[in-house]
Amino acid sequence: MSQPTRDTNQPLNAQIINDGLGRQDAVDLGGGIYMSKDVSNLYLVRTDDGSVLINTGIIYSAAENKRRFDAATSDPIRKIVFTQSHEDHIGGWPTFNAPGVETIAQANQPFVRIQYRELGQAMARRSRALWSRDQKQELTERPEPALTTTFRDSHAFELGGRRFELYSVPGGETICSLVVWLPQDRIVFTGNMTGPIFGHVPNLYTVRGERYRYVQWYLDSVQRVIDLAPEVLITGHGEPLRGADTIRASLTKMRDCVQSLRDQVFAGMNAGVDLWTLMRTVKMPPKLAIPQGHGKVPWIVRSIWEEHMGWFRFESSTELYDVPPQAVFPDLIELAGGIEPVLGRAQALFDAGKPLEAMHLAEAILAQEAGNRAALGIKLAATEAILEREGRENFSEVRWLEAQIAKLRTEMES
Repeated sequence: MSQPTRDTNQPLNAQIINDGLGRQDAVDLGGGIYMSKDVSNLYLVRTDDGSVLINTGIIYSAAENKRRFDAATSDPIRKIVFTQSHEDHIGGWPTFNAPGVETIAQANQPFVRIQYRELGQAMARRSRALWSRDQKQELTERPEPALTTTFRDSHAFELGGRRFELYSVPGGETICSLVVWLPQDRIVFTGNMTGPIFGHVPNLYTVRGERYRYVQWYLDSVQRVIDLAPEVLITGHGEPLRGADTIRASLTKMRDCVQSLRDQVFAGMNAGVDLWTLMRTVKMPPKLAIPQGHGKVPWIVRSIWEEHMGWFRFESSTELYDVPPQAVFPDLIELAGGIEPVLGRAQALFDAGKPLEAMHLAEAILAQEAGNRAALGIKLAATEAILEREGRENFSEVRWLEAQIAKLRTEMES
């Protein structure tokens, strides 16, 4: 195969190309492949007949991402491929698109984008609660990418002597996820198929709010990449992973870990074990234990349960109707003799190392008297204790708890 003339003999080495002004441009990964680091990274793959752009970054970084790639090569972009439909993958499309450029995505992308457009306000509100401190600026309106080519399971093309194979992996962060396979180079671009942190347990349900990611689709998607036997794996975040044995071992451990969690949940459901007990008792086998920076085992358990059994747990008829448990909190407070005895019990539970139980009682008080400072104080202390107990491994959990702590402190000061 004829390769681009620039840097084709260099190994994947993540060396920095600099424009001479002290600004970082693209990261040269060797073999005519360049990376621009963004909220989610985007990649330019050169051929003798122009380039293929894999993802387009988030909208507010689009001009800078284009500048970086323009500093690396003047080759025209012939095709744009989206590995999924989240804003940090597709937002820069208007900046990179041009007449004659083919835009390729998995066929479910238009369906998924309906949710993001029509539930945009609700989803943005939840995301801001977690991530507003990191948001450089609000996302602005932009045209939806005009897809020129879609496919269901697989799609292949050649450009400038380089072959590209695209495979659907619906177990990724969206049901329109795909991987890009360069068979001649043994390189696979997985996007966020395994989440933003490679090697961690998946986020089958994300705290910010999303569709459930089906556990069997995740297992099948990881297996599909294992079967490619890649020698280099390039994700949506972080640096490339190199070495066929290392990649296979990492993917296999991730697959087997999640398979074990699935099997434990299924066995528990078949045995009639309730959801809350399974969330507490299902664990990763020690030999398969992997980090939980993005997903978390109890959340996976609940996701698997509700994916297969739905939200009705067969515990109470009240689950079927529109009166939540909170509706009777004031009655329970009254039956307990008023707020003071409940505050005392909440404090006793907290002192006994049961912050979640204490939080339940504090929230029962706050349902009757929203500004009760003592209840706010117990809830604040309980939230701080939960953060300390759970640690700072899972970034969504940490951000949620930190946001709650800040909110409670503000409420106590008002």
